[in-house]
Amino acid sequence: MTQKEWLEQIGGILEKVRSKKPLVHHITNYVTVNDCANITLAIGASPIMADDIGEAADITAISSALVLNIGTLNERTIESMLVAGKQANKTGIPVVFDPVGAGASELRNRTTRRILEEVKISVLRGNLSEIRFVAGLDSRTKGVDASEEDSRGGLQAARDTAQAVSKRLDCVTAVTGAVDIVTDGTRTLYLKNGVPALSGVTGTGCMCSSLVGSFCGATENFLSAAAGGILCMSIAGELAAERAKELGSGSFRVALVDAVSRMSAEILEERAKLDEA
Repeated sequence: MTQKEWLEQIGGILEKVRSKKPLVHHITNYVTVNDCANITLAIGASPIMADDIGEAADITAISSALVLNIGTLNERTIESMLVAGKQANKTGIPVVFDPVGAGASELRNRTTRRILEEVKISVLRGNLSEIRFVAGLDSRTKGVDASEEDSRGGLQAARDTAQAVSKRLDCVTAVTGAVDIVTDGTRTLYLKNGVPALSGVTGTGCMCSSLVGSFCGATENFLSAAAGGILCMSIAGELAAERAKELGSGSFRVALVDAVSRMSAEILEERAKLDEA
């Protein structure tokens, strides 16, 4: 498809999010849970955060999408994630998995493997170090950030890794970075929006996964949904940087949510930098 056709499709999904207001169940990390809820509301979806195992399955059963984020792990929520993920598979709703910090500790590594083994995911979204870990490659993650060493292979190597993961897991894989890569294993998109200021505010990756979950809750086209969620975050970052200017990261954070709340198909079409590989 042409860039225009991709963006028309993504803009149509955004309009469905606003009209359908999908309920997006999050089991996410407590550092960014409020930001994830607010960004979900800003895009037009409805967030719910239920991480107790006593209700995780029930809440998932009435939701349109499930987002799992391992940013702040503990044994209690790991079991809740697995229960919710299995219920999502049973119900037939998409699961977005954000393997935050995979490769950084044995607990994260073990949890990532369990989720991927026991839950069928629809979209895997992470930085290159996290995706390299999932691919079974040598990964030198820098805490929850991608390491420079893992990025040295360049765009082609990152694309090959993402495509291999997608084929193995039968899911869409999104590698976010200076250039975002979104692939289903066959079709691959390069997304080139965003600003460095996005990495200066905690939780922008988690919020991005929430936006992807919101898009997935309104369509069965998870490749376009993943691209749409990422583009909304990246373009909002550009708009927020223009608005906040020299005011600082606190103002940027507020402007980011504002920009997502005002996102439209027209803004996407005007500003998105999207190429099909």
